[in-house]
Amino acid sequence: MKNIWTIAKREYDNYFNGPLAYVVMLAILLPMGIYFSLILFYTSQQAFFGGGGAPDIQPINGLFVFLMVFLAPALTMRLLSDEARMGTLELLLTSPVRDSELVIGKWLGAMLFVLTLLGITLVYPIVLNNFVDPGIDWLVVLSSYIGLTLICGTMLALGVGISAIFTNQFAAFFVTLGLLFFLYFMIGLPAGLLPQSGEVFNYLSIQNPFDQMNAGTMTLGGIVYYLSLISLGLFIGTTAIEIRRWR
Repeated sequence: MKNIWTIAKREYDNYFNGPLAYVVMLAILLPMGIYFSLILFYTSQQAFFGGGGAPDIQPINGLFVFLMVFLAPALTMRLLSDEARMGTLELLLTSPVRDSELVIGKWLGAMLFVLTLLGITLVYPIVLNNFVDPGIDWLVVLSSYIGLTLICGTMLALGVGISAIFTNQFAAFFVTLGLLFFLYFMIGLPAGLLPQSGEVFNYLSIQNPFDQMNAGTMTLGGIVYYLSLISLGLFIGTTAIEIRRWR
């Protein structure tokens, strides 16, 4: 556990040693701030004319996940591929660190960065709570943020697994982007065309469990699905590192 935390802390600090962390933060927080302001403006206009419902946090958190589909590959592309390209991976493999500890530590470092972002976005439900009488439903907010944590953890784990396979970080970026785009936008499309077996494709979509949690409905199946994909991503990464070790 100490090795995992040491690697995670180093990766977390590395994000802020370059422009990547600030670019990703700007790419997420700026659109979310604009979107949040528009929602408040639209809702206040509707209330002024005597109509419309109370604003909630769902569309804001939905935008966060949408943006993460494109930004998670940027956060994970260099984590292991760059170590292999620069030859530092071999040095890590000779140190008393297990392959699984290395992969989990890399994933945890990226996860800590995303959790920092999620912590900043908590300002939105806090502001909303002051605009809505008698206040927003905090259980729905909790469910939504658990969903955010799980789906972001899934994206990062798959990205770390793919990063371990490649020595070129741009190859890792585009393969991860393609996989996340497919799992988020494309895999559920056959569900509308195959009414008899379409539910299978809906279940495989990483978007549907989050949509349920974002609406305040926690499902055991959704939690198990995300944890399974996180385990799969970390397993792929560990296996790829072990293969490099024995080459």
